[in-house]
Amino acid sequence: MKSTIPENGMPITQSDRQEASLHGEILLRLRDYVVEGNIPEGARVPERQLCEMLGISRTPLREALKVLAAEGLIELLPNRGARVRQLSERDLEELFDVMAGLESLAGRLACEAITDEEVAAVERLHYEMYGYYLNSDMHGYFQANQRIHESIVAAARNETLRAAYANFAGRIRRVRYSANFARKRQRWGEAMREHEAILDALRRRAASELSDILFQHLRNKRTAAIEHLAAARGATAATSAGG
Repeated sequence: MKSTIPENGMPITQSDRQEASLHGEILLRLRDYVVEGNIPEGARVPERQLCEMLGISRTPLREALKVLAAEGLIELLPNRGARVRQLSERDLEELFDVMAGLESLAGRLACEAITDEEVAAVERLHYEMYGYYLNSDMHGYFQANQRIHESIVAAARNETLRAAYANFAGRIRRVRYSANFARKRQRWGEAMREHEAILDALRRRAASELSDILFQHLRNKRTAAIEHLAAARGATAATSAGG
């Protein structure tokens, strides 16, 4: 039986487990709230409002905000709270290109190491995502989509790659989500067909093919994200001029 006494000699109590579980739940809800665009980019994070919404005090909220800052979703302002990170078009181009390179490498390495059970798990996620797509369930689609990409990265069996991927993925998670709204139904259908090709290449352990598909898939997402950014900022400028 694995010991529950860490190196400092203090036992892990039920209270510790409950606190860790609560922290994880707060972090998950707060991350989703920011990713789904409930706070405008560049805007201050409304701490009091979020504390009321989540039913928590400022301390656990600020702990969660520190994690989101490390992920690149928000920026902590010295003595002035936090704000949602604002990315330029050039930022997006660079970040998506790096992500494309990382996912391309992950696909190649995953084909060398992935097990049949892991392929089956990705397949289940794929059909779960397809169900969300058919029902136009954006939240469910996005969550399943992210888990597919993360599963391929995990299957690469390279911790350095996984850490780099997690770092960059956090920075573009919000715009990656919002870009789905900019897609016409046709583009969303194209994304699903790309995922069909990803799954097929993964099943066959076709390393070079999967690497190329993933790279192009991220390039297409980059285009959608930049189009959405331009449209959103254009609409904001027009509203400001009209007001």
